[in-house]
Amino acid sequence: MNFLILAANGQIARIVESRILTEDTIANVNLTLGLRNPSRLDELKDNPRVKLISADLNNPADIKEATIGQDMVFVATVDHDPSNRPTKNFIAAAKAAGTKRIISTSLLGLYDEVPGEFGRWNHQMVDSGLPTAIAADDLLVKSGITYTTLRLPWLNNRPEIKYAITHRHDQYNGVSGSRRSIADAVLKIVADPSFAANDSIGIADPSTQGLDRPVN
Repeated sequence: MNFLILAANGQIARIVESRILTEDTIANVNLTLGLRNPSRLDELKDNPRVKLISADLNNPADIKEATIGQDMVFVATVDHDPSNRPTKNFIAAAKAAGTKRIISTSLLGLYDEVPGEFGRWNHQMVDSGLPTAIAADDLLVKSGITYTTLRLPWLNNRPEIKYAITHRHDQYNGVSGSRRSIADAVLKIVADPSFAANDSIGIADPSTQGLDRPVN
């Protein structure tokens, strides 16, 4: 499989990359890592399974070039652009390249699915970014490409992988989760592209359900 990661220097992206390059069960995955400054990942430049490229999500030519020959794309950052240029660019690039699978990062609270006091607080915190995130999710739904929207919790760097998955019409379960857990969910899709296909999934540590604020 040829797997493109955009915004490839992000913390979750780096965990995904490390696991792909070190775990035998996914040794058949070749990585193209797109980021604005590829030198940030210079430690990977000599790995035969890695290609580093300059890719700005707001530049359609960059994304079109990066997507050629890719089976799957993981966009490891949230689209905060008021015009949704990143989402429009990677959808157009995937269509042009014949790429069949997209994983896109987004926010919890897209559907008013977060209950209780934490839901009220979360909505207050993410309110300014919600219209853009909702529009990006809608673009994916209508794209005709098999996609997964990842609705991320408030993240921490705890070492454990522990999470529950909720679906588009479910109440969100949890308030926080580890970056390692998010990376694990991404890798489930890499291993089985039918997993969470054409779905928007919430990912969080269920033991944090009912808390009023995120946990570090």
